[in-house]
Amino acid sequence: MKLSGPFLFILATLMIDAIGIGIVFPIMPDLMVRVGAGSTAEGALSSGVMMSAYAAAMFLFGPIIGSLSDAFGRRPVLIAALVTLTIDYVIMAMTQTYWLLLVGRIVAGMAGATYITATAYISDLAKPDERGAAFGMIGAAFGIGFVLGPAIGGLASGLHITAPFWIAAGLSALNVAFGLFVLPESLKPENRRPFGRRDLNPFGAMIRSFAVPGLAIPLVCIFVFEFANMVYPTLWAFWGREVFGWDGFTIGLTLSAYGILIAVVQAGILPQLTKRLGDYRTLLFATGTAIVGMVGFGFANTVLLVAIFLPIAALSDMAPPLLTAFAANRVGEDQQGLVQGVIASLSSVAAVAAPLALTGVFERFVNDAGMYLPGAPYLVGALLIVAIVPLIWRLKSGET
Repeated sequence: MKLSGPFLFILATLMIDAIGIGIVFPIMPDLMVRVGAGSTAEGALSSGVMMSAYAAAMFLFGPIIGSLSDAFGRRPVLIAALVTLTIDYVIMAMTQTYWLLLVGRIVAGMAGATYITATAYISDLAKPDERGAAFGMIGAAFGIGFVLGPAIGGLASGLHITAPFWIAAGLSALNVAFGLFVLPESLKPENRRPFGRRDLNPFGAMIRSFAVPGLAIPLVCIFVFEFANMVYPTLWAFWGREVFGWDGFTIGLTLSAYGILIAVVQAGILPQLTKRLGDYRTLLFATGTAIVGMVGFGFANTVLLVAIFLPIAALSDMAPPLLTAFAANRVGEDQQGLVQGVIASLSSVAAVAAPLALTGVFERFVNDAGMYLPGAPYLVGALLIVAIVPLIWRLKSGET
């Protein structure tokens, strides 16, 4: 689809969301000290609680935000969420207590559901055969944001510990102004549906979505992919230090390289592959690279192998947007917000559960003298992807 003003606004919104998440990574230890969260170990635990709270808020409010956009339109929900994020960043910049910071992250998780409405907006604009590539552009915007966020946060922290929050607030405010000028409403009145009490229950929304014919398979596959892919942000730093003795700079450099590769894959390679191979065969290719990449990292013991498997792993990030397109093409226009909300909630559940499970596997195989295998979590991720291959095969009949 064309890079129109509204589409550019959506991409900017999602990139700023990703910047806002990543911009605090470099300052997190100092931030925990600022708010009195304790020593390094205690601060790490408190930081983990904040991450889980953010993901839990996304899970609980994702379907609600999506359903609100189905009822009242995408534009007012997007603008309101961005205004909320702007105010929230200001509050987090000013607070000096952990609990208020935690509340701020919860509010950010609620407002971060802009992702749901944004993807529903794209579903409104794009034709069914364009959605895979369009969702890939969304992934690219996120990838660029995750590359820029830590870099901006690290540089800004030299000015003041709260400077990253002020920068994030400024970017959000500018995007609000941009949206007020260029963003029309995309959801036609005849395609809207009433907002009811059942939309307040995220579990109910998921149950209803899984009951839609043909929708359960892509939703299950999306959840498994998101769960398995959490191995990278959760364990990359610990695995790199354990296996190679990497310092913080090297870890950040490799993560930035991975983010750049993802942006290239989703913005450049994915649209070309879907044109040549179609969504289904591209999905099969991405699934294969996911398995190869995770198995490779599971046994990698040299930096050369890391350099080989990193781009292969990046290619696997084509799978989630393609699965999202399969899900979007199985429902009517009046349910796009609901489906995108459920997908975001499933991703949030994965973001809460996967770190707990995968770090447990890592600890077991690092401290177990009988079988030392720090790459075991990657192998677990590969097994999960293998398990859903039969489900992915069943998607062929639904390709448009």
